Amino acid sequence: MPSEIKFLPLDNLLYVIKKENHDFEYLKTLLSNHPEIKFVSLVGMDLKGNGTDERIPIQSMLDDMESFFSLGIQTDGSSVVLHNIATLNDAKVIILPDLKVNWHVDYNFGHLDHITGLPIGTLRIPAFLIHNNKMVCSRSILKKAVKRFKNNCLEIIENSESLKDELGIKDKKIKTIHMTSATELEFWVQTPEDKADEEKLSTSQTLKEQYWKRTEGTVRTAMEKTILMMEKYGFEPEMGHKEVGGVRPQINVSGKQSHIMEQLEIDWKYTNTLQCADNEHFIRHLVLDVFNSHGLEVTFAAKPIEGVAGSGEHTHLGIMAELEDGTKVNLFAHKNFKEEYMSSIGFSSLMGILKNYEVINPFVTSTNDALNRLKPGFEAPVCIVSSLGHSPEFPSRNRSILVGLIKDIETPLSTRFELRAPNPNSNTYLVLASCYQCMLDGISKLAGKYSLKQLEAEFSKKVGDESIYLEKNREYRSEFDVFEHYTESERSELFGKPPATVYENVIAFDSYPEKVETLIEGEVFTKAIIDSYKTSTIDMWINELRGRIIEDNMNLVRNCSKVHDDEISDLDIVNWNRINTLRWELMKDSVDKKSIFTNIRSQILLNDLNEVSNLQKIMSDKVKLLKELYLAYKKNIF
Repeated sequence: MPSEIKFLPLDNLLYVIKKENHDFEYLKTLLSNHPEIKFVSLVGMDLKGNGTDERIPIQSMLDDMESFFSLGIQTDGSSVVLHNIATLNDAKVIILPDLKVNWHVDYNFGHLDHITGLPIGTLRIPAFLIHNNKMVCSRSILKKAVKRFKNNCLEIIENSESLKDELGIKDKKIKTIHMTSATELEFWVQTPEDKADEEKLSTSQTLKEQYWKRTEGTVRTAMEKTILMMEKYGFEPEMGHKEVGGVRPQINVSGKQSHIMEQLEIDWKYTNTLQCADNEHFIRHLVLDVFNSHGLEVTFAAKPIEGVAGSGEHTHLGIMAELEDGTKVNLFAHKNFKEEYMSSIGFSSLMGILKNYEVINPFVTSTNDALNRLKPGFEAPVCIVSSLGHSPEFPSRNRSILVGLIKDIETPLSTRFELRAPNPNSNTYLVLASCYQCMLDGISKLAGKYSLKQLEAEFSKKVGDESIYLEKNREYRSEFDVFEHYTESERSELFGKPPATVYENVIAFDSYPEKVETLIEGEVFTKAIIDSYKTSTIDMWINELRGRIIEDNMNLVRNCSKVHDDEISDLDIVNWNRINTLRWELMKDSVDKKSIFTNIRSQILLNDLNEVSNLQKIMSDKVKLLKELYLAYKKNIF
């Protein structure tokens, strides 16, 4: 099959098996009618959000479905990210299928079944990872967080007449609580081998030449096929569009596009929290496969190109109550929707995230790449601050804050929070689980115990104001553009100094033990899980720093060579001397002084991680300055 017609959304394929259709006899009949589905794969999610993948012949499952679904399969857990849990001497992990979520079929459009002529399919079943009879995976943590939140929140509301009155359900009974989530997936696409021209990309971004513009050629085709495939899978796509980054492609002599370099976003409809995370994981692979089939490379890196907007994954959180009469009520929305920003549940939830964000952030931002995105000037949040809007009736949607209220005055049911810090490589399962744990902390300590006006005043407090729940010497609300209205020092003083390295971020687990207890409440997270996550994050940080970042910076230093000849100015000499001084500081050892690169390696060997972190900050500042000076130096040479 030629690549140009791959990934057509064929009507005779089985794309999804809904959770209500997991009856064994039904499955046998259904799969026997789709002989193109040759394999089954159990998808367990480790603590970094990596999914397991196997090719198990589908007949093995069909021959003994009872055992397959009750016992799962065994694997070597030391090969996945379960540090200090599944160790070399205790590595047995069971991957157990989840019968209570939708399953999707992953088709290989480059491999056709010789009998049916259809692409070979693999039934991907989300699963749990079990070690020593304990669930230890990202999916299980989110599942426990959802269950605890639903039960506790329902009990709090049912026992509070004031909360029920705010929600307009004073004389009604809640049947259940639904927790809904959605993510916005941003990514970069480019033709292979083409290098980024950072200056052109930066200029295009400043001029807003690409944002929401019409897609063209191969990119347009790949995006349209992706959206059509998403419809077949039941993901209910809402839109695909260009993001802020990118430059116009070129047409080569054969009439085909080259030098494609564009940033895109694809959105789809919200769903229940666990299904949301499962859907996102599948859609990422779908995007990769479709765009790759058209000769386009895809990266979900948070900051693939320095000096240009990175890729975010804004994460939306909502809570809804379903009443016994079938009516649905948004728990963040006050019954007087146009007069009040939110309900007490809403204020308490938002303050729970803000107060405890230091222990949410390690799950949101766990890599050097992710931290590179969170810098002023790129619409990425840099400090712990929120926004409601300038008035309840005219919400403004401040894009410069960390997390804020999304409110459509005409549709109260869509009221939700948007967390703007995640990136495509954030572990969505743990981001959502930690957020819901912290939201419940706020609800249990505030909702129904204080008036709505008291909660709004608490949320809007100034530095030094007496507080009920939030920290006294911090502010948490701003309706200004926090990048323009405040200096860096003012932001740090008001909203807390953001971590500059992965180590500074993850060490929050040690610095804020009382906030870690919020995660552990109800045994949703455990100390072992947090220790495992912390260990793996630090391990990956060190390995990337030593094996990739320093190596890349060494190449940069070597490539910054003197290019001027006799036709030089005093400025050329001054610039080169500054450049050369930086090169020596970064890389050149002498008898009495070690370079920054050597010092970092030495401190890694000594396991002085705090000093490694400090040296990384110094290195990053000097590398940034070196790039700027060398660019200016080359521009001034004839």
